[in-house]
Amino acid sequence: MDTKLNETAREWAEALCFYAGEDKNFLEQFWSALQESEQVYREFVYYLENRNFLCEYRISGYTVVDIMVWQMDHFKAEMDRGHDDMKQNGDKMLLMAFDTMLKMEKEPERYVFLMQSETGTDYPGKFA
Repeated sequence: MDTKLNETAREWAEALCFYAGEDKNFLEQFWSALQESEQVYREFVYYLENRNFLCEYRISGYTVVDIMVWQMDHFKAEMDRGHDDMKQNGDKMLLMAFDTMLKMEKEPERYVFLMQSETGTDYPGKFA
């Protein structure tokens, strides 16, 4: 592992957590999980270097972009309910997509189920 690149990735993770409003405990858990996952780490570093998604790594067919789109659906639903903690916070949305991918590695069935069953508020009767 490239030590300088790893230090840069750590600094970026710290900045993302700061701008996302996450605490030091979240950062340490996120960084530890990221260090344990070669594939998600590679996706994370690729985004850091290119400001674009690599999308080579898939868990049960889902990429980090798929996770982000699913989370955006939830974000819209939360805004519909008056919760807007991610409003205009791209750092938080990006961080949460990578964090969810790390969790999805450990529990793929759970997250596939959630992604296939939970949607936003884009259809009539959602809260009926």
